[in-house]
Amino acid sequence: MVSDVHGNAEALARAGDGADALVVLGDLIDFVDYHDHSKGILGRVFGPEKVGIFAELRRGTKRADTAGYIRSLWDGLADARSVVEEAVLEQYHALFGAMSAPTYATPGNVDSPQLWPQFARDGVHVLDGEAAEIGGLRFGFAGGGLMVPGLVRNPNAPWYPYLRTEEDMASALERMGQVDVLCTHIPPLVPELTYDVVARRPEWGSRAALDKIERERPRWSVFGHVHQPLARRVRVGYTECVNVGHFQRSGKPHVLNW
Repeated sequence: MVSDVHGNAEALARAGDGADALVVLGDLIDFVDYHDHSKGILGRVFGPEKVGIFAELRRGTKRADTAGYIRSLWDGLADARSVVEEAVLEQYHALFGAMSAPTYATPGNVDSPQLWPQFARDGVHVLDGEAAEIGGLRFGFAGGGLMVPGLVRNPNAPWYPYLRTEEDMASALERMGQVDVLCTHIPPLVPELTYDVVARRPEWGSRAALDKIERERPRWSVFGHVHQPLARRVRVGYTECVNVGHFQRSGKPHVLNW
């Protein structure tokens, strides 16, 4: 199992070695690489110096300054949307090509799920709000992040993260039915699982996922999204909740044995 791949196709190609199946929990795209500003889509398009400025603003508290700066960068391109889609497709060709069969994948918030169907193939299954049997267990998948209440999307934005309302997340969780392994990109709404100790802030967790865990008691809940969580494992009643790790940096898959 891997999550938050963020462009690490080389390690992804090895992740399924010796496994019965590879489960990918989203965030394939490397959009902003905070460790190497020359990488990622922003680094490719604007260069490391401008990404460095953006990263510094992002770490601060002035969100309006951050939004204004990135908007000024996009406004300097003649067709920003086409530039971004070309870069995203280039990454997806490499990343989906690195997936070993069988792979079961759901998108994260840093993904463009509308492009995923063209990369599905024999042995590579794209699932969201669906379930699949793997090794005798029922795995349910629900991707994406959560939308901030009241968010209004900019219709001219060159790229949209995959965000859904909590109601839409609840609907996806219901469609999959009862499962043994709940696979989401974001964690359930448990403070120890949502707090990032490096960013020093909580990330979004799903109340609907926590409700499903408490109500249906799957054996495992697995997810990513929070790169440096306060706790990687928390038990909620019968269910073992596990952050499978920031795969871009670790290159090590999480192994689920049963």
